[in-house]
Amino acid sequence: MKANSYIPALTGVRAIAAFLVFFHHFNQLDFPFPLRRTLNEFHMGVTMFFLLSGFLICMRYYDTCELSENWFRKYIKNRIARIYPMYLILTLVTFGLYFMFGGEASVLNGFDTPVVIMLMNVFFLRGFFDDLKFTGVGQGWSLTVEESFYFLAPLFFMQMKKNKKAIVYLPLLLLSIGSVLVLIFRNFTFYGFFGNFTFMFLYTFLGRCVEFFIGMGLALIILKTNENDRKYPVFTFLGIFGIAGSIGIMASIPLNGIEYGLYHPVGIITNNLVLPIGIAFFYFGVIKEGSIIRKFLSSATMQLLGKSSYIFYLIHIGVIANFAKVWTRSGVDAFYEWLENNNYDWLSEHLNDSVLFIGIVFILLNLVSILLYKTIEEPVNLYIRKSRLLEKKLA
Repeated sequence: MKANSYIPALTGVRAIAAFLVFFHHFNQLDFPFPLRRTLNEFHMGVTMFFLLSGFLICMRYYDTCELSENWFRKYIKNRIARIYPMYLILTLVTFGLYFMFGGEASVLNGFDTPVVIMLMNVFFLRGFFDDLKFTGVGQGWSLTVEESFYFLAPLFFMQMKKNKKAIVYLPLLLLSIGSVLVLIFRNFTFYGFFGNFTFMFLYTFLGRCVEFFIGMGLALIILKTNENDRKYPVFTFLGIFGIAGSIGIMASIPLNGIEYGLYHPVGIITNNLVLPIGIAFFYFGVIKEGSIIRKFLSSATMQLLGKSSYIFYLIHIGVIANFAKVWTRSGVDAFYEWLENNNYDWLSEHLNDSVLFIGIVFILLNLVSILLYKTIEEPVNLYIRKSRLLEKKLA
């Protein structure tokens, strides 16, 4: 397969990953226990994103990578165009509204230095600190992980070209570095900078590097595979079983003093190693095997949802989501009051208000995401890629 080949199914996968994280965050206490525990572990959408990033960056840049200033400038410009504009806009809006009207304490997480916290969010620094990781646009902690990978990926590619075993020893080296940092800085109280192993393994690139390297390994396999589509979706379903099994393992871990099974040592191993292998099998399947699943993921609707999924991920919690939730909750309450006043008790008894509430918010946030994608993200992305940003001026 050519390095610059567009793979529609993987764009659809991006939507699924974002939706999984949405349902993880919108889990409800009144849901039946098995459903609630399963949704608790739908954070796995982040793992899908990380593995997909490793795969796509390797597919696009592995063969052309060179350690030259001009190449690196263009590479970083493309990464900025993809990630930064919408994140910056939403971060500034979040802090702007906080400065003007106050708001959720989570924006500053109790710290009294709002300008410093804002700058740490703007420059992706908050993700290195356990105490600051959820400030600003809370889910943006994962972008610190992504950006760390983007900056280091060219070095990884050059080393992997020199030594094929690098794809194994590099993540081991990174995990070792992360562990040493924890052993050093857990003795200090510097805003939780590598303050504990749970934070390192779950919220930093050093701890989650294996997911990216599994994605890169899959890319190298795909780049060398020129065979036609496989007839039977074996890998697709093996991947689904692997993903479902990983969720089952994490969902079955007793929550003794922890919020999710993910925070247990077994959960960390499952999430960072076992789950990515299942996801890699699934990705290989939807790339190389013809199936109804690939057809669905490649559909026009899933393409649109996939392209706007980055914005959906950024807004599914935060100021926009809060507005959508308040508006939806008042509407749902009014609807159920109308049902009761008009003797439609049978409908209210069989229609869970939490499900209706979540469904409406889900639809609203998707519509907003598509609107922002079409009017801001896509045009700005194209403008930056065509601009001379970061390019050296000719004398």
